Amino acid sequence: MFGSVSLRSALRPLLAIAMLVFAPDLGAVAQTRSDERPVVAGASDLQFALEEIAKAFAADTRLAVTLALGSSGNFARQIRQGAPFQMYLSADERYVLDLARDGFTLDQGTLYAVGRIVIIVPRGSPLKADETFADLSAALAAGRVTRFAIANPEHAPYGKRAEEALRHNRLWDAIKPYLVLGENVSQAAQFATSANAQGGIIAYSLALSPRVSALGTYRLIPESWHSPLRQRMVLLKSAGPVAKRFYAYVQEPAARTIFRKYGFVLPGEDG
Repeated sequence: MFGSVSLRSALRPLLAIAMLVFAPDLGAVAQTRSDERPVVAGASDLQFALEEIAKAFAADTRLAVTLALGSSGNFARQIRQGAPFQMYLSADERYVLDLARDGFTLDQGTLYAVGRIVIIVPRGSPLKADETFADLSAALAAGRVTRFAIANPEHAPYGKRAEEALRHNRLWDAIKPYLVLGENVSQAAQFATSANAQGGIIAYSLALSPRVSALGTYRLIPESWHSPLRQRMVLLKSAGPVAKRFYAYVQEPAARTIFRKYGFVLPGEDG
């Protein structure tokens, strides 16, 4: 628990668990001291998009942030326990609004994107990347599925939406014995594209990355099969000037272009 250790001790295991820690090249940053570099907690579906945005931010402003990517629900819990974040980008706006209600944030934040989910199968899988789930249904009936990956629905919004899509097609009970749960959607993507799984449901933003798409094939799942992935960000009470500048930058055209590149629908746009 963060309440029983120092912030320095608390941050060490937290960042070890995070999927990504990013520190820009110090040669490109104008003497930014480590104690001035805010830690930004982001949902793991942002792994590739937010890394690019942070690099662009460093190039454009000569300021640096550190990114910790993981499960939105876990980060919300850690914020309540005193984790030293200054900004939080959630894959489910409910976590931000709950934190705002309970006084952990400067305000209710802002919607920054709406996400999508895909079914993905690794190369050589007996499954097809079929957005109708017809092949998945047939494979379950024929015993062709032994491991299928999603993020943990208990605390990962993309896992919850995967569950909703499977329930929509009445496949949840049949597939539950074969589920492999990632701590977050980035870890679920690793599982889904490995030789040990037949496939999985992951974030569209991750599937669009060459590092993931090279490992298999994917198809967009109809958005009507699940609740919208309304993604909201917010500044925490401890936010300093660099975090506030990054928060503003994420809403600017350069960052919005990167979000579009990774398949996100943006506020004010129909997609």
